[in-house]
Amino acid sequence: MSEVLEPLAARYAYWLGLPAADTADTTEEDPAEVRAMPVILRIERAEPPGRTPLLEAAAAAALAVCLDERSAPGGEWAEPVHDWLDNRIRKVARRARGAHWQAVQDLPGVTVEIDGAQARALVPGRVVDSPKEVSRLQISGSELPPDEPGPALAGVPSLLLNPQVPMTVGKAAAQVGHATMILAALLDPADLASWAAQRYRTSVRTPSVARWKELCPVEDPAEGWRRDRVIAVRDAGFTEVDPGTITVLAQWAPEQTRG
Repeated sequence: MSEVLEPLAARYAYWLGLPAADTADTTEEDPAEVRAMPVILRIERAEPPGRTPLLEAAAAAALAVCLDERSAPGGEWAEPVHDWLDNRIRKVARRARGAHWQAVQDLPGVTVEIDGAQARALVPGRVVDSPKEVSRLQISGSELPPDEPGPALAGVPSLLLNPQVPMTVGKAAAQVGHATMILAALLDPADLASWAAQRYRTSVRTPSVARWKELCPVEDPAEGWRRDRVIAVRDAGFTEVDPGTITVLAQWAPEQTRG
C-alpha cells in the first residue's frame, strides 16, 4: 500500500480483520483544528457538465492529490496531507465557474477532466485558514440532473452510489473521493500502480436496490473485501445523511485483480 495512505489503511484495518495500528482519536476535535480537503467542481451556468463524469473527475482528483509525488515524505505537500489523513478525511465540495474557477487553479492541487467535466482537489488544510479563493465559493445552491451514463466501464474500479440515499452532487463528490482513497489504501503496490497508470479512473454508477443489497458488506465487511473486493464508505453524518449511513461502495474490478 502507499506509505502516504497508511494512516487511512490502519483506520479501516479493524473493520476488515486486518492487522491494525494505533490511529488518532478524533472524538473530541478542536474546531479550530478541523481539516478538510476542498474539492472544487466546475459548474458553468451556460454549459453545465454531466453529473456522472463530474463525480468521476472528483473521485480521481481527490486520490491524485494524496498520491502525488509532492505528498510523499519530504515533499512540499507531505505535512498538510499527513496531518489531514491522521484525522477524519473530511472533504468540502464547492462549485465554481468563470473567473472563480480560474482563480483556484493557482492554489496547490490537482485538476482532473473527464468527458468535459472538471474537478480540482486542493491540498487539505485547516478550514479556518481557507484562502478567500475557496471560502467565497458556494457549497450548495447548484444541482445537476440525473444522467444516463450507460453500462459501467470495464477495467476500472466501480463506485456505486446508494440507490436509497439521495445526495446532492457536492455530497456525492465528497463521498466518491472518500471511496477512492479507502480503496487505494487497501491495494497492494502492483494493483495501485496499475490504477495509477489509468489516472485513477473509475466508473460511477447507481445500481439497483437488489444489486446494492447483494454487494453491501454490512454483515461481514472482511468477507466482502475478500470475496467481492468491495469496501463501503460510512458517513460521519455531518451533512445530509444520518451518521453511519453507507453512501458508496467501491469495488476493485475483477479483471484488475492479479492472481
